Amino acid sequence: MDASAVRSTAVAGRFYPADASKLSEMVEAYLTEVESEPRPARAVVVPHAGLVYSGRCAARVFGQVEFPPVVVILAPNHSGIVESDGGASLWSHGAFETPLGSLRIAADFATALETRCPLAAHDPRAHRGEHAVEVELPFIAKLAPESSIVPILLAFDDWGRCKQLADALAQLVEEWPEEVLLVASSDMTHFESARSAEQKDKIALEAVERLDAEALLRACHREHITMCGRAPTAVVIEAARQLGATRAEVVDYRNSGWVTGDDSSVVAYAGVVIPLETS
Repeated sequence: MDASAVRSTAVAGRFYPADASKLSEMVEAYLTEVESEPRPARAVVVPHAGLVYSGRCAARVFGQVEFPPVVVILAPNHSGIVESDGGASLWSHGAFETPLGSLRIAADFATALETRCPLAAHDPRAHRGEHAVEVELPFIAKLAPESSIVPILLAFDDWGRCKQLADALAQLVEEWPEEVLLVASSDMTHFESARSAEQKDKIALEAVERLDAEALLRACHREHITMCGRAPTAVVIEAARQLGATRAEVVDYRNSGWVTGDDSSVVAYAGVVIPLETS
């Protein structure tokens, strides 16, 4: 494989242990706390902070879903580095490295999405230092190392483009010969008191539970809810709704104060599962 097609880790040793054995032990410890049996899911929402803060929340999502062959991960572009004219930056071929092994890119799916949606384009520079996809990968590498991934960073949060990308994703997933899991990577309210964060996040999560993506974006803007992955979440829940989902379940909610003991200024995290509806 061309070395330029392999995305090296950017935050190993900071957001999670760089040592494979230590990382494996951490992920396994979080997953052993999950009591629910894995089930088919259309989509999930998971946080992307340092694993010591958000790993248990992410585990409570990933530990109770069955992983299909293709996992599409949508995340916010924190850096603002983007060379994709449409603002949806793909890594469309190759692999992402993790300390637990490399995860292959679902190149056929990524190429098909580029063809179907003009917002999406291969944009490796946007991904080089971004953590919001990378922090999810240890769980996938542990639970589903044979699954392939489609990493997408979003540099917009307007409803028009979110809807356009959701439409394309829903149509492609519907036609794809393999099952696909949609993942939105997002933390919730940032740097407010735990009480304020919970009040604001309740508004956002009520929209998520209704699968009302446009209402989610409106609420975040109106209430100044600093949910960094509001656009990825909006895209994922709208695509899931189009694919027949009728509900979303909030399976975990916590904040960084649970670890630090300081509730005066926290970052909050939510875990959401959107079940795969069966006829």
